[in-house]
Amino acid sequence: RRPDAWAAVSRAGRRVHDGGSPVGRIAPCPWRGPSRRGAPGIGRAMDPYPWLKALHVVAMTAWMAGLFYLPRLFVYHVEGLARAGVPRGSDMDLLFRHQERLLLRAIMTPALAATWVLGLLLAWLGDWWAAPWLWAKLALVLLLTAFHGWLARQRRALADGTNRVSGRAYRLANEVPTVLLLLIVVLVVVKPA
Repeated sequence: RRPDAWAAVSRAGRRVHDGGSPVGRIAPCPWRGPSRRGAPGIGRAMDPYPWLKALHVVAMTAWMAGLFYLPRLFVYHVEGLARAGVPRGSDMDLLFRHQERLLLRAIMTPALAATWVLGLLLAWLGDWWAAPWLWAKLALVLLLTAFHGWLARQRRALADGTNRVSGRAYRLANEVPTVLLLLIVVLVVVKPA
């Protein structure tokens, strides 16, 4: 085999080849040293990229779960106050406010921060900055972040009793993260040029 038959390698340590071999080879990685072809699996545990990717997926999943659930809580809160005659300050109102605050502060906001930090770190380690799909994904994640901020403002309005948004509007807003997630997943998996 000629050395020039292999494709250029990336800093992320992914398997690469140009068709010269069906097996491919492990690309050299600056933080784990040269590949150890004679000992499969040795050195792979030191590669942070797959571990960071796994943590990024977990953080993103927690954040998206909150983005799906919080607008639904708002629907129940608004419609419970309006239709069922639940007075402001009642036990049910206080329970909704507590659940909304806890979901936003204890789960969604830390998951948002972890998603951003890990995602940017993955982009840097993988040297993805020249990829157009990454910039499109970042634009969509910025929209999700703006939606997160809007939900935080709406939670404060519900807590203060100044909410002007209907349950139907919250139902429609509940579809925003679904559409954005679909587009983000397509970008990440397909990686269009």
